[in-house]
Amino acid sequence: MKEINSISVAQFANAFLAGANNLESKKEWINELNVFPVPDGDTGTNMCMTIMSAAKTVTELEDPTMKTLSKAISSGSLRGARGNSGVILSQLFRGFSKVIGKADVITTDVLSEAMQKAVETAYKAVMKPKEGTILTVARGAADKALEMVEVTDDIVYFVDEVIKEAERTLAKTPDMLPVLKQAGVVDSGGQGLVCILQGGYDYLIGKDVKLTIGDEDEAPKKEADEVPYTYHADYVITLSKSFSNKSEREFKSYLESVGGHVRVAWNKDEITVSIRTDELGNVINKSLELGVLTKIDIKNIQSEYDKTIKKESSKKAASEIADKTHSGNKETEENCEPKEPAKEMGFVSVSIGEGMNSIFNELGCDYIIEGGQTMNPSTDDVLSAIEKVNAKNVFVLPNNKNIILAANQAASICEDKNIIVLPTTTIPQGITAIINFIPDQSVEDNQSRMEEEIKNVKTGQVTYAVRDTVIDDKEISEGDYMGIGDSGILAVNKDMNQVFIDMLKELVDDSTAIITIYYGDEVDEKDAISLGKRVEEDFDSLEVEVQSGGQPVYYYVASVE
Repeated sequence: MKEINSISVAQFANAFLAGANNLESKKEWINELNVFPVPDGDTGTNMCMTIMSAAKTVTELEDPTMKTLSKAISSGSLRGARGNSGVILSQLFRGFSKVIGKADVITTDVLSEAMQKAVETAYKAVMKPKEGTILTVARGAADKALEMVEVTDDIVYFVDEVIKEAERTLAKTPDMLPVLKQAGVVDSGGQGLVCILQGGYDYLIGKDVKLTIGDEDEAPKKEADEVPYTYHADYVITLSKSFSNKSEREFKSYLESVGGHVRVAWNKDEITVSIRTDELGNVINKSLELGVLTKIDIKNIQSEYDKTIKKESSKKAASEIADKTHSGNKETEENCEPKEPAKEMGFVSVSIGEGMNSIFNELGCDYIIEGGQTMNPSTDDVLSAIEKVNAKNVFVLPNNKNIILAANQAASICEDKNIIVLPTTTIPQGITAIINFIPDQSVEDNQSRMEEEIKNVKTGQVTYAVRDTVIDDKEISEGDYMGIGDSGILAVNKDMNQVFIDMLKELVDDSTAIITIYYGDEVDEKDAISLGKRVEEDFDSLEVEVQSGGQPVYYYVASVE
């Protein structure tokens, strides 16, 4: 293997893109490494969406310098960060980029220094760093880099040894975290980091790697008939009518019937759509039934070589859509009106399910970010929501322990408002927090009271297992129902209702006064009411409420206060 003593801007950009694509190709495998066998294992997805946000920013650069490249990687990953693993990854990139951005070319000295800064930055970003995670793997790699910089100037040899040490450290993570050993897996975040490093290394040694982001190939098609569809459309629908999980499934199903490469992301009042199709008119008309179209980008991918035609097609299509939607775009007209003076305090909450969303709206929440355990919102999603709240002080309710870091990251980026992230780890905690908000009191008094009240809320959630495993000394078979509490799995059974009762027995104590049951989108109301009556019989001294939550994945969510 030929020795490489320095890496140019273009080479480093390609190595980064290769690493991002290698992670994307293995994200489902990484998801399966999650300890809990729930149907929302998301470490691979969160890390992938984080790095792809940075990769997209990198591909948009024209004639990048090391400074602009490092800024693109840092800002792209910070804003796109999702979940704890994604936020930690973004902080690793942030520290790494601080050093890279000052270099003209990358050498082993620069790489070693950048890796030290990456680990230092990531550890500082986590309030209570835990060993046996992605942090440990990153530190193992950085320590090896510090050792290797004294041994060689050859970047290929240097990186190869660093990756080998990262893999050795990863293999030791089950010895650091008993829950990993019991589940028989290594840390999923650490595995994701190794995939990124390996992808970059593969590019350096000349392997055939993917360097483009998304579905487009790196080079134009040789033959027109190799392109399965004529148009590639990206746009955002601002909803003008009610929309549900069922509506989302039906809309996506329709798009898949008239095209391919379909992506639909619903976030409260907006739907982001990407599709390849030959039936552009039908797609547009179907989308217009839901609301107003914005951020429209349409390409004629059948004639990749004819850029002039492609541009004219995009302009014409966008113009026609603008004409159709202009008369009904009341939101645009309203945006031209002067804003009302900012109120003192407002709320942003993460929520999912029509019932849960309605509760937060009724309690005065200003903006709901649609997401949660099945789709962690990004730092940028939280920032965007904060911007839409016309208040000087904005309370953010993450309502999931895997979203708190992203919310904190958004708070650190926001400059024109005071952001208070309340440490709500479940939706019941978020509901309790906003119930205890008193508008006439100060920000500080409200924060103190809400943080105190959420400590009195215990949460239980019932879902099913997607694989056989052993956790918390409980043997779990694929398809079993599981009752999961704030600190782990509380009950396992083949009977859903029995799991719910057994879970409550672990949560209820002498201080408990109220049990609220939120049933999900796959549970019939009659079944939920029947379960509520059984809970009333088994816990006859407590007040029991049953409400529609509409949440996916979790059949029941219980709030015990």
